[in-house]
This record gives sequence, C-alpha cells and structure tokens, in this order.
Amino acid sequence: MPSSPNTPLPVRALRAAVVLALSAAVATAVPAAQATPQTVTAPVATAAPLAARPYMGWTSWTMQSSKYPGLNPRGDYSYLTEANVLKQADAMAAKLKPYGYEYVNIDAGWWMDWSWTPRYDAYGRQKADPERFPGGMKAVADHIHSKGLKAGIYLPVGLEKAAYGDGTTPVWNAEGCTTADIVYPDLRTTNGWDSAYKIDFSDPCAQKYVDSQARMFAGWGYDFLKLDGVGPGSFKSGENYDNVADVAAWQKAIATAGRPIHLELSWSLDHGHVEDWKKYSNGWRIDTDVECYCDTLVSWESSVDDRWADAPAWTAHAGPGGWNDLDSLNVGNGEMDGLTRAERQSYATLWAIAKSPLYTGDDLTRLDSYGLSLLTNREVIAINQSGAPPAAPVTASDPQQVWAAKNPDGTYTVALFNLADAPAPVTAHWPALGFKGKAAVRDVWDGKKLGTHRDGITEVLPAHGSRLFTVTPHGGGLKWTAHEAEAGTLSGNAATADCSVCSGGRKAGNLYGGGKLTIDDVVVHKAGTYQVRISYISGDARSALVSANGGRATSHTFASTGDWSTVNSVHVPVQLRAGANTITIDSGSDGYAPDIDRIDVQK
Repeated sequence: MPSSPNTPLPVRALRAAVVLALSAAVATAVPAAQATPQTVTAPVATAAPLAARPYMGWTSWTMQSSKYPGLNPRGDYSYLTEANVLKQADAMAAKLKPYGYEYVNIDAGWWMDWSWTPRYDAYGRQKADPERFPGGMKAVADHIHSKGLKAGIYLPVGLEKAAYGDGTTPVWNAEGCTTADIVYPDLRTTNGWDSAYKIDFSDPCAQKYVDSQARMFAGWGYDFLKLDGVGPGSFKSGENYDNVADVAAWQKAIATAGRPIHLELSWSLDHGHVEDWKKYSNGWRIDTDVECYCDTLVSWESSVDDRWADAPAWTAHAGPGGWNDLDSLNVGNGEMDGLTRAERQSYATLWAIAKSPLYTGDDLTRLDSYGLSLLTNREVIAINQSGAPPAAPVTASDPQQVWAAKNPDGTYTVALFNLADAPAPVTAHWPALGFKGKAAVRDVWDGKKLGTHRDGITEVLPAHGSRLFTVTPHGGGLKWTAHEAEAGTLSGNAATADCSVCSGGRKAGNLYGGGKLTIDDVVVHKAGTYQVRISYISGDARSALVSANGGRATSHTFASTGDWSTVNSVHVPVQLRAGANTITIDSGSDGYAPDIDRIDVQK
C-alpha cells in the first residue's frame, strides 16, 4: 500500500533583504560605459581538488542582515562595503587563517547602491556600486589574495529583471545575442523571490550569457560563487523554479572560465534533486537562513535548532567534492550572537560532525575568547576536515539525541545533545554504536581523557547543551537478530507493500489513525533495556509509540529520510524480559508513523 502523504514543511519568512534587493522589475539600471572583454587571470594553484574538504571562511551576509545596533548605520544591509570586507579579510588572516579558514565571501548587494538600486555593465552583468566598492571588485579580490586567502562573490539565479532592459542589451562575446534571446518570450519569473526572468537554455545565447558572467568573475580573480534562490528549493517548486539547467550551465561556464571557482548553491534545496546538486556543484544549502533578522545575529529558535531535524535526510550525500551546507556558524561574538555558551558549543558541534562548511558571519575584529576557542579548536576542526562521512543520529530525534560516525581508524566520533529547554541526562549506549563492553572516552572540546567506560557514557547536559567525544572501543562487535516488519501482525489501516530498498523486499506502511505493527517472538536471553534498531522510511518527520509486551508506550520522533525510497535506522530503548517478547509500533489515534522495514535486536 502507498505511504500516506508527506506533511508539508512550514514556510518561514523569506529573507527580507534579498526580497528588496532582487525585486528589481521596476528599477532602472545605471548606465555604464561600453565594457571591454576581461583579461582572464592564470589559474591559481590548488593543493587539492575543489571541495575535497568542507570549505572554511567568512560571509558578509550575517552582519548585513542583523538589526544589532551599529552594524548597518546607513540603513538596512549597509554593512556591505569594501572597507568592511577588507577589514574582515585582515582579521581572518591574523586570527583564523592558521586554522584553515580561507574564503572571504561577499554576499548580496555588492552591485546595489544605498537605496538598493542595481547597476549593470553594457552586457547586462552586475557592476560594483562605486560607493560601496570604490576600488572595484578586482581590487578587493587582489587584497584578499595578498593575505593568502580566497575571494568569494554572490549572484541570484536567473537574469535579473533590471538587467533585461528592453531586451536589446547585447551579450558579451556573443555576436547577435541579446537579453531577449536568453529568456522565455513570456518573461516568466524564477528564483526564490521571483526577482529574475527564467533563462531558456534551448537558445545557445543563454549559455553564452552565463559564460560571460563566469569569465568576468574569473577575470576579477574570484575563487567562489554563491548562486542563490535556486530551485526546486528556496520554498518554490514547479517548472518556473526548476533551476537545474542554470546550475549545469554554471558548472560548464566555470570549466572554461580560466580559473577554478567553487560553486555553492542556496537555499533550502529540494532533496528530490540531490543527485543534480551533487553532479553540478560543490555544496548545497539544506535549510533556510540561519540568521534571525533581529537585534542579534541569530537566535536558537530562528533558526539554529532546525538543523537537528533537517540534516539527517542529507547525511549520506555528503563527501569529497560536495558537502551539505548548514549555513553560517555564528558563535564568536558573545552577546551579539544571541546565544548562550551552551548553545554556541552545540551549534559548533553539529556543524563540525555534520561536515558542514565552517564559515562564520561574526565580526572577526571582535571575537571574544570563548568564541575564538570554538572557532579554532584544532581537534574539532580535524573532525570536520577529515574527509570521512558525516555523523548521523543513532537515536530517535527526541529532545535528547546521540549522533555518531565510525572513523577509518576504528574510533567513533560521538556527540550528545540535549535540545530540551531544561537540563537533562543524555546517554550514548555502546550497542547503538555497534559494539559492546568497554571503551576509552576522550572529551574533544576540553582535550581531556575521561577514562574507560563500560556499556556507554551518560552526561547531564544544560538546556540546548552538548558534549563531543572520541570513543575507542575495547570490546567486541555485536550480533543482531532481524525481524522483518512484513512478517509482523498488522492492525487498523496498516498494510504491507513492496519495497525495493527494504531488506526483505517489503515493508509495513499506512501506519496512521491507529494503525499498528506488532512483531512477535522477539527472543532475548536476559531481561533488561535493549537498544532496538528500527529501520524505517519516511518522507517527512513522524512520530510513533513504541512498547513491549503491552506495557507503557514511549513516543519517539523519526527524522525524515528525505524521500519514500530511502531507509535509515535509529535505536530506541525497549525494556524486554527474558524469553519471547512482542514489540509494537503504533501510530496513535490521530498520528502518522513512518513506514517500517524491520527491527534488529541485540543477541
């Protein structure tokens, strides 16, 4: 039977700055002198392929978007200036470059004046505002490079409305091509703000326009491009907002631009197109903006805490060449960040173990000592930069969570999180990691050995707190007994269905409105609490009640697996008696549970 429909995700308020910045339909482009073809600089030497590791650096957007007193004295988003970018570049070179931070990324608005009116050159390409960037974009990149750093720049996807002009604007290095040739005749809109016309890549002139932008950036010396408002994603779907062709065109353009350029996509990209993002780019934002657009840089609820729920579906897709981007890491400025110390550490911990790019939007000239320690902990950075797969939840997505990853040397990276609003204990059970017995534990943030622990480790964590460990097993591996869901007893709406990705070729689904799955003859030889592994499929986050032998049920949340054809596994604690047991997974009277592939119980 088919799974029940996905629950739509709540739509957050869109990024106010870019809505204003890129809604340029009625703006008049500032006249520009006839531009000459750019001289493309020689490719820069790179020690490794692009995105071999998650990139590290700084972004201007966080401070541009904040209402924190003094950051934007000339009005909203006025922080973005040449002087401020160079100041941050100098601070990065002095404080963070020794730890691997290298990209200085300029975000939206570099081609806007103070009233947010855009400028373009004679070929419909964005042109630096002379008041914001009096030296021009090449001079900024040159200064950044002089510090041994790399320069990043920003564009929205599509042809900006004001760049279209009357359709007669020529395309650079493309005789006979104009802006009318590169978009659909009905001027349909695209991107997350409908601020641009959708490019029609069936006309060769369209690729030539993207080529001209890539050549311009390469000529200026930029090493990184953030392409924003990309769909499907950015809270838009449908044909108009399918920008896969744009992303493919950018990859093609960069390949011939004469300079390696890292291509990063933004924002809240559609998981259903993850293979496209992996094929054509070096990184993709999996969520909405982390900034709160308030009087601090971020807040826990808007929207740092979303990542614990949204990252698990993407974990399997990150690796050398392309990484899941959780957005900026703003943990360095204390009160200005808007977070407690515990929240700042949890924020940095998740970004590190999820192998997200580590780029901060903090003011690098005013890092406090605690923030600097979070951004420069070499052991934590090494976890992020190891090239190994990201950590994933090994427990259900409840307020107390454990995330882990097995490392190539046989150790485990293990993080404990308390996402509740009050202190609570959190336990990492060794069986949930895949081994039993004893293990040595090292506290990564503190750099201290915590001795040997049998069966697991428990820590009482503050609200929104965390711990990060390296665990070295001394015990042996585990053996598990598998129980296929389709062999269980179904009641209510529950039914079995074919499942090509499931271990037995079938699954139990339609667990809603009181639907239940009961698995009989779960035999263990000793009474106790077992970490039962539940393999499930769910296109959205869902909850289920889990109980044994008709006893008290416990509710657990199962994070989205991203779609209805991917299986993930987490562990939930279940109290079993010696001998035969029954385990029931119940949707509840008005809830929806995930589809179940099987459960595994430790022998």
